[in-house]
Amino acid sequence: NDDVIKSNFRQLASELRCMVCQNQSLLDSDSELASDIKKIIYEKLKEGKSIKEIKLFLVDRYGEFILFKPLFSYSNLLLWLAPILSFFVIGLVGFRKINLKIKK
Repeated sequence: NDDVIKSNFRQLASELRCMVCQNQSLLDSDSELASDIKKIIYEKLKEGKSIKEIKLFLVDRYGEFILFKPLFSYSNLLLWLAPILSFFVIGLVGFRKINLKIKK
């Protein structure tokens, strides 16, 4: 059971961003805030909370910025669709340019 907790702890701490360090995971950070959050994660895992429950708790407490991978929700739908839309627009522009060159 302790091995499962340690494994889940490592997984979760690597998926969460340190709020003090720039783009560093909690697992890699030595800041005081990261240490406090790691203690919270470990305690919640010992209480039997799931990874999803802990993530939601931390998002409620610190905001969605703590997640390296943002949640899929209506509020950030554009964030998730932006790569697809960009690819479509670039493809459309490229296709039109090729067609214009062929017609000349």
